[in-house]
Amino acid sequence: MGYHGTALYWITGLHPLTWLGVPWLGSIAIASFAWFFISFWGGILVMLWARLMKVFSTQNSLLRVLIGTAIWCALERVWSAGPLWWSSISYTQSPHNIVILHLGQISGPTAVTAVIFAVNGLLAEALNVAFLRRLKVFSSGYQGEGYDSDKSDVLQASQRFGTSAIAASGVLAVAIFTSAHLIGYSLYSRPLSQPSEAALKVGIVQGNIPNRLKFKPEGKQRIRTNYTQGYLNLVNQGVEAVVTPEGALPFFENEIIQSPIIAAVREKGVMAWVGGYKRQGQDRYTNSLLTFTGEGKVYSRYDKEKLVPLGEYIPFESVLGGIINRLSPVTARQIPGKANQIVESPFGNVTVGICYGSAFAEQFRNQTAKGGKFIITASNNDPYSEAMQFQHHAQDIMRAIENDRWAVRATNTGYSAFVNPHGKTLWISGHDSYETHAQTIYRQQTQTLYVRWGDWLCWVLLGFAIGIWGWEKRVIGSK
Repeated sequence: MGYHGTALYWITGLHPLTWLGVPWLGSIAIASFAWFFISFWGGILVMLWARLMKVFSTQNSLLRVLIGTAIWCALERVWSAGPLWWSSISYTQSPHNIVILHLGQISGPTAVTAVIFAVNGLLAEALNVAFLRRLKVFSSGYQGEGYDSDKSDVLQASQRFGTSAIAASGVLAVAIFTSAHLIGYSLYSRPLSQPSEAALKVGIVQGNIPNRLKFKPEGKQRIRTNYTQGYLNLVNQGVEAVVTPEGALPFFENEIIQSPIIAAVREKGVMAWVGGYKRQGQDRYTNSLLTFTGEGKVYSRYDKEKLVPLGEYIPFESVLGGIINRLSPVTARQIPGKANQIVESPFGNVTVGICYGSAFAEQFRNQTAKGGKFIITASNNDPYSEAMQFQHHAQDIMRAIENDRWAVRATNTGYSAFVNPHGKTLWISGHDSYETHAQTIYRQQTQTLYVRWGDWLCWVLLGFAIGIWGWEKRVIGSK
């Protein structure tokens, strides 16, 4: 709960929700409940891991580390398939340890998590043996205990065993740490392919329009001005496509088509990805990124798959729906997009994520495996803090490396960025600022081992660990 709750403290930025008509105290209640709920959810992960470690108990310290690593990786994999996911152990290395993040090209976040868990597990075993040895020495000489040659021999033997166990665990920890970084560096040092025929000059508009203003006359005017002028500014710089953030135009598709920015698209003939909404029946809609061609027509659409619990939908709605509805006057409900969407564009298939989806590696892998040539993520990130925005950037860096793709990050209030396939940030915007930027990226068709095979390492580790544990129990039982 400490790690998960601290990493996700930014969720309290939901407050105040008074701009939606939610009372002040109700807003505090929603934000506090969201934070405590997700913190407890993260705590369950550790409790379940501890329980399974007891079930698969063993006296072999190396096997214990293997089992612990395998179970944790499997639990993270299962957790990431659900709606509440953000702070994998692997993302603690992003963006400052890009070398180790390249292990993600082998088996996604699991490869990085497994190394972190194994190294620290081995160090923990070494410290545990050292502690037990000190405890035995202390017990042997406690309060004038007489000399016993048999006891002394046993103590010396246990000390020698302890020293060798500490040395073995320490050496293996260093070996895994070193070899993992060497493998990561070998992947990181590969030169990037940048053929001119694959080049694509893309522009980003960071509108910087707070949620509290979006539906007011002042906000609507800023939307028309910021995005239209930003689009025209980028077109004058020779871009071939423009990307806007999640919900840049907080209207439904028909109204977006009539907006000034789409009129500018028709005039200039340069395509744009525009964040908006799509009606999906009465009181239901999707948060979408619309692909507009140079003629101002909708070419394709990506509907946000992963919604923010409580922020965008009510988990366990049959139970909690009544409570939330009493606190909030908002009746329309956002629904998730379909899984395994394919987003086509005049420049080929695109791997797309909207906001919270950046934490879900498999969503990106699936799209890349189906031909996505570069990554676009569109996010709002208002009203959240700089800490959340930097975490979000760190997530997208991991997705760029794992998929071996150039990534374009368009956000409303920060941090928008361009990232290359090695995870290097080529440009990053400021926080709470209106900005535009143009950058050349490159379309790629390569497929990493992770893109081709998925998270294979998780299940190999789990099968290997349980297999050895079962064999050990069988051998011990036969004796």
